[in-house]
Amino acid sequence: MQSKAATVEEYLVSLPEDRRAAIDAVRKVILKNLDKNFKEEMQYGTIGYNVPLNLYPKGYHCTPNTPLPYAAIASQKNNISLYLLSIYGDTALRQWFTTEWAKTGKKLDIGKSCIRFKKVEDLALDVIGQAIKRVPVKNYIANVEMALADRAVVQAAAKKRK
Repeated sequence: MQSKAATVEEYLVSLPEDRRAAIDAVRKVILKNLDKNFKEEMQYGTIGYNVPLNLYPKGYHCTPNTPLPYAAIASQKNNISLYLLSIYGDTALRQWFTTEWAKTGKKLDIGKSCIRFKKVEDLALDVIGQAIKRVPVKNYIANVEMALADRAVVQAAAKKRK
């Protein structure tokens, strides 16, 4: 469910109390560990954490006039989702993340970058905090640039084969 809220505060107020409390707990962990150069704001109808355009003018490759997404928290129909794009694009970080999560004994319900949960007790908040802290904005930009360059090489090779 994409929210029409213009601000994070407006988004939080619109949520049922149980979801607001869970999202607020995750949000506090993110903000405590987030590199100061990332910005929190509503993005794609969710609470987003992104690289502002003044730091990365290229923006998100799909929509260049939009800040580069890094993480997000969203209240969905059947669960709450935490999107950690840094673990999607970094195999070593993802391996570290899943290994550390497993050590907590908590079940990890994860897609490519989306961690799904129903209540905050389902989460390994310390692992989430460490994952956020491990990727400062300059490293995230470098990882994105490398992924885009690799993608361009693969696309060029595919064109040559045709």
